[in-house]
Amino acid sequence: MRKRSSKKPPAKDVNQIAAEILAAAIGQPSEETAKGEKNPAAVALGRLGGLKGGKERAKRLSAAKRSEIAKKAARARWGKRST
Repeated sequence: MRKRSSKKPPAKDVNQIAAEILAAAIGQPSEETAKGEKNPAAVALGRLGGLKGGKERAKRLSAAKRSEIAKKAARARWGKRST
């Protein structure tokens, strides 16, 4: 499978670069590092929901509805091919 090209982050302004240098010089964390921190409890809850999501949904669907969803997915998957 072909890898997708990644988007380059926008170029930083001279003022942004200067602010980062100043923050590093005086020992303050930059805004980017402060934004990157995540709440561990929220991460655990999100992971928990993601782990059981598909199985729980499949349990609640009838066999006919699951079959319909699978057929639609197959049509979408194989319908894209142009040979």
